[in-house]
Amino acid sequence: MKQIKSPMISRRSLTGLALAMAALLSVAATPLAAATDDDSFFTHLHTEKAMANVTVSPGRAGPVEIAIQLETTDETPLTAKAVSVTLVDTQSGRKLAPVEASRDGEDSWHVKVAQLTPGRWMLGLGISISEADHVSVESPILIK
Repeated sequence: MKQIKSPMISRRSLTGLALAMAALLSVAATPLAAATDDDSFFTHLHTEKAMANVTVSPGRAGPVEIAIQLETTDETPLTAKAVSVTLVDTQSGRKLAPVEASRDGEDSWHVKVAQLTPGRWMLGLGISISEADHVSVESPILIK
């Protein structure tokens, strides 16, 4: 006697197959950079006047480079006169001397820091937009 599959089994099989395909496609579509840890730390800071995209590379103990991209609140490039960076170890309270950032472009700045230890740090940016307009913003960062 020939066995007939019930519609419930067929729907379950199709649903399982669809879920498996979706999972496979999501893994295949994941960028390679997400699969490998480049140890960078990214944070987005903002105030009413300015926004900053900050990347700390590498995000681990030792010498690091901090890249800063400034934007207006309308997400257009923000040209600043100067940018300074302060770092405070939140656990010990140790504060590194403020460092003046170097301009890389219209809205891009960078700073090299000789040595960061593992832990949580408070990253502060002092942004001079004009002679009379200065913005300060800070955010915690994690150094592995």
